[in-house]
Formats: sequence, structure tokens, C-alpha cells
Amino acid sequence: MQHSDVLIVGAGPAGLSLAIALAQAGFTATLVEQQEAPALAAPAPDGREIALTHPSVALLQRLGTWDLLAPEEVGLLRAAQVHDGPVGRQSAMHLHAGGSGVEHLGWIVPNHALRRTAYAVAARTPGVQIITGARVTQVHTQGGAATLEYTPAGASAPERLHAPLLVAADSRFSATRRSLGIGASMHDFGRTVIVCRMRHEQPHGEIAHECFGYERTLAILPLPDDLVERGPQCSAVVTAGTAEAQALLALPPQDYAAQVQQQFQQRLGAMRLVGERHAYPLVAVYAHRFAGTRCALLGDAAVGMHPVTAHGFNLGLAGVQTLTRTLAEARARGQDIGDPGVLQHYASAHHRHAWPLFQGTNAIVRLYTDPRPLPRLLRQAVLAGARRLPPLQALIVSQLTGRRPAWPTAS
Repeated sequence: MQHSDVLIVGAGPAGLSLAIALAQAGFTATLVEQQEAPALAAPAPDGREIALTHPSVALLQRLGTWDLLAPEEVGLLRAAQVHDGPVGRQSAMHLHAGGSGVEHLGWIVPNHALRRTAYAVAARTPGVQIITGARVTQVHTQGGAATLEYTPAGASAPERLHAPLLVAADSRFSATRRSLGIGASMHDFGRTVIVCRMRHEQPHGEIAHECFGYERTLAILPLPDDLVERGPQCSAVVTAGTAEAQALLALPPQDYAAQVQQQFQQRLGAMRLVGERHAYPLVAVYAHRFAGTRCALLGDAAVGMHPVTAHGFNLGLAGVQTLTRTLAEARARGQDIGDPGVLQHYASAHHRHAWPLFQGTNAIVRLYTDPRPLPRLLRQAVLAGARRLPPLQALIVSQLTGRRPAWPTAS
């Protein structure tokens, strides 16, 4: 018995977005999620702020989730500056959208807001069923259908679902991926990222800063003004070795704010912590394959990116578009959407998109966290070259905006 066209494990933003996109394309989708419905409907803030490209926002608008965001949840990313070493010691690389056909680099939205709005739309979309409080126990993809066994909350006997296709979208540490027999290359950077919101005196001008210290990296992401106090605020993202990160987390809030303020050279004036600090280990993941017989991987289950280049969720949304288009084209040709030949089209296209971004991001991280003299000279040369070569800047901006670069023309 076929319960739907596609079974999706994981009701995170990527899995929910896929379910909505599939329903809009005429498919039916069933999501299976371990969390309960109230946690999905009103997820708690987790400190993470997601930078979105123009194509990503266009997709969210088509899905209907973008319009559910509150105005104070949507921040503009007008420009970015990349600093090598202490802020102000070297000339920064300035990135802006000039010449790209858009007015700003992108948007910044809290992760929990993206989760909330995706669930709200998916829950009311015809053709989408969401099973919550369910623990997946087995998956099988042999034969004419994919089979998923799960145990509902409070039940002892498992239940089964069947569909032509199963999609794993349950995090970079995906248990479903392992159950499907798909391995993944994992790189533990041995570092921890600490994220929090901070209030500050001076306006940020909607400019993001990436400050590569030799032992500690600081990113300042511009956020909309605080609703209560009507003052400027930002997201401070500190990346440090695990031991140092634990020491930073143990600091009183005022001492932690002072550390961030000092590393940013007082550029935003006095700073103070707003809310909690959240810590996440930095582990990058790349699946050995993105699809197989009656199965596919999506979002972090396929590629878990280091956050420094802000490609993670944007890459997941690109996967949503690619997989939905692949399945729709296969159906139009009368093909089985679970056929491995069909799914290989998705896997190949997503790999061509993801692999350069993944390797480039990891190369940047290695280059900018290596304190040895030669890497220091190399990254200074990279920044100097980017400042002096407009085509290189245009290429970097194109990756940030998600749009093709507008190459400068000879006058």
C-alpha cells in the first residue's frame, strides 16, 4: 500500500520546504519527525542567524513561508568586510552588491523563525502529512517501494509507511543515511562556535564583518533593531578551540561582552549580551553519494557546511529545487520517481553545485585558522588580490548573492 509519493525523514527547514515544494508540484509527501508538534510550531531560539541569498528568498516566497516572517525577523545584509588579523591592522576586503543587479548582498533571518514558518505552511498544505513524536526504527529501499518503520510516541508496536521514494533530511549526523548504507566524510575542525545576540551603541550600517584572528574568529552579523529598547543589535559569532570556547562560555555575561567588544576594537561602542549563548561543535560532512535506489539525501544529511561562508541552508534550498524539478520531469516522462537512474540526475547536479562550495569553504577555514607565517602571508596576498582585482570580487559577491557575476567591462 502506497501512503504517499515521497517519505521525508526530518521536519527541519529543508525537509519541510521539500514537502511544500513537492505538494506545489502535484506530489504527496509524508514527513516523519521525532519532535512533537508544539516544538515544531513554536521552536525556541537557538542563537543561529541564517544568511539568505536572493535565489533562496525567491524560493521561500514561492513556498509561502517568507510572508509569515515578522518584520523584526528580517534583516538586510547590505555589505560585508573581511579582516585579516586584528580589526584595523590590515586593510579589509569590502564586498558589496554594486554591479550585480541587486541592491544588497542578502538577508539575515533567525533559524527558529525559518523553522516556524516552514512548519506553519507545511501543516496547512494539501498533500502534506506530518507525523510527529515518531522514532524511525528501520528503513528499506529494495523492491517496488521504500518502506519506513517508526514507533509513535507512547506506543510499543511500530507502524509502517510505503512510498516510491524516501528522502533523508535529518541533520548532518543523519541516522537515516547510515541505515541506508550511505557513508559520509566528516571533518571535525576541533573548534566550537558560540553564537549570541548583542546590543551595542553605534549603528552597524547593515554591514557584516568577518574577523579572522589567528586563534579566534569573530563574525558580526547585522540584525534589525531591538523591538523593546529600539537600539541596534547584532549577532556575534565566536569560533575558538574547544578548550578556549568552554572558558568563554564560563565567563559572566559582562565579561564575555567585553571580550567581543575588545576583539572588534570598540567599533560598535559598548556591547552587552542579550539572551543566552549557544555553542555548537564544528563538524563538516559530505555524503559519499546523494541518492540510490528509491532514496535521496537532502540538506545537512547530504552536505553539512562550515558556517563561515553562509552556504549551508542556501545549499539545502538549492537541493529542494533540484530534487523537485528532477521528480517532476521524471513524472512527465512517465518514469518511476524512485528509479536510481532518475535520482542520479539529482545527485549529479547537486554534487556539481555543492562540491566546489564545500571544498572552497574548508580551504578558507584552513587558511584563515593557521597561525604559521606562510599561511599568514598567503591570506594577506589573497585579500590584497581580491581588493585589487574587480573580477575576483565579482566572483565572491556572486557566491554571496546567489547571482551570476557581472564582470566589469573595459572602458
